[in-house]
Amino acid sequence: MIELDSISRTFVVGDRPVYALRSITETVAEGEHVAIMGASGSGKSTLLNLVGCLDRPTSGSYRLKGRSVGELSQAELTEVRRHEIGFVFQSFHLVPRLTAAENVELPMIFGDVPRRERRERVAAALDAVGVAERATHLPDQLSGGERQRVALARSTVMRPSILLADEPTGNLDSRSGRVVLDLLERLNDNGLTLIVVTHNAQVARRADRIIVLLDGRIVDRVRGDRISEVLALLAAGDNGRPDED
Repeated sequence: MIELDSISRTFVVGDRPVYALRSITETVAEGEHVAIMGASGSGKSTLLNLVGCLDRPTSGSYRLKGRSVGELSQAELTEVRRHEIGFVFQSFHLVPRLTAAENVELPMIFGDVPRRERRERVAAALDAVGVAERATHLPDQLSGGERQRVALARSTVMRPSILLADEPTGNLDSRSGRVVLDLLERLNDNGLTLIVVTHNAQVARRADRIIVLLDGRIVDRVRGDRISEVLALLAAGDNGRPDED
């Protein structure tokens, strides 16, 4: 489903290049649950943005469901983001002046979904994440866990095949975090491909496998139940094993 071949991403800060990603080669199969771990500045969010078609690589190629993303126009990329990929962020990114239901409805308005169908899908999406009774509340009337569940409903209401989550439990207490993780795993069990960026070992251990980044490179890939190896590798820093691709 997701095929990255020698992906690099370089930014220019002042007159100096900053290498955010270096020669990333990776494949994520349909229906996988993958966690991405690494220290701050290791390239995790940059990689997620590239997979989510929010950014383009400086070099290398990216194929999504057999299509070369680098050959897509901006209009085609917008359609991919709208229909194929859902996003969940640490800070929720709900529109403050819209109710929970209106926030969930928003991507369907941009996607030209008919009004009657929008209402039905909003109700179903909010019910699926357990906040149907909060539909008419504004974001500042919701708890952090409720806001993240509304954000999750919004990210899946267009029925994407891929969900990208960047620190989805980072602003939540432990109980709310477990609820959100359970919802993410339920979606994954139903066939949604799930990629989660996290610093949290408890979040990462629930993935099928963990991709470990260091200084923009993949330095290891391990099963989720081998999280202790990942923590040791991250603690070792620059002494980690080199990418073997």
